[in-house]
Amino acid sequence: MRVLVTGGAGFIGGNLCRELVSHPAVTEVVAFDDLSTGSESNLDGVGATLVCGSILDRPAIDDAVGGADVVIHLAARPSVPRSVADPMRSHLVNATGTMHVLEACRRDGTPVIVASSSSVYGPTKVLPKHEELPTLPQSPYAASKLAAESAVLAYGATYGLPVLALRFFNVYGPLQSTGHAYAAVIPRFADAALRGQPLHVQGDGRQTRDFTFVGSVARLLTDAAVRRVVSPAPVNLAFGTRTSLLELIDMIRGLVGRPIEVVFDPARPGDVRDSQAEPARLRELFPGHAPIPLADGLAETVSWYERRIASAAR
Repeated sequence: MRVLVTGGAGFIGGNLCRELVSHPAVTEVVAFDDLSTGSESNLDGVGATLVCGSILDRPAIDDAVGGADVVIHLAARPSVPRSVADPMRSHLVNATGTMHVLEACRRDGTPVIVASSSSVYGPTKVLPKHEELPTLPQSPYAASKLAAESAVLAYGATYGLPVLALRFFNVYGPLQSTGHAYAAVIPRFADAALRGQPLHVQGDGRQTRDFTFVGSVARLLTDAAVRRVVSPAPVNLAFGTRTSLLELIDMIRGLVGRPIEVVFDPARPGDVRDSQAEPARLRELFPGHAPIPLADGLAETVSWYERRIASAAR
């Protein structure tokens, strides 16, 4: 089986490529990435073939999809704040780019698995969030991901394309970048804590998230590709946990073993207050998949950042 991973040199993509190459049913893994947010180093020693290109380049994505047995489409312009600063770019990459991938897959009927986002739910007070809830995006990023998800499901309904749209919830783990203004909360907190710097919290810290370890995501995506799992409706990719940022800080404090200064900043526009997945549909499609607990995933993640900081200091 030949698997194409768009965004394959990114944080999730790099972890996924490692998981895919270790599966006996997978014979070749191709990572397609423009390296705008990803890095060649994320694929060091993995054994995947890197093809540099943009999903906005239709001939390039057509060539990359040709010969693939399944496509896992992760390429995106992430981050709510980044989308607020440049909404048009987020739409082009996340929505139009997904259309390019879908058109390439439609040519040969290639199954496609697409990363959507829990941000499409918006500020609903219903918890846990189930897939039948109305969507109400609160940022250009969320709107672009909903557009991409809708297109995927429409291609499944209209053309019979085998599709699976998975709504990711706050994925974290090794390879996640810290060195930019739009870094996610766990890498920001872990890196700052290890360096003895204050942790900046946007809001009061009581906002909650359903954190999902990247290893759990990579294993599930690999299973989905190998078994050709499809669904006519979106599927939450998270396991129903709920952790506040203040609880997260306490866990990181215990792992680094030193006091942590916390600074509270104004809440960011577009951020959702609480997020927790209802995993019933996920468990129906992927029976037996147990998530890596937050305590274990966080310990592995903090250890990875600690090694990276030590290596950079040599």
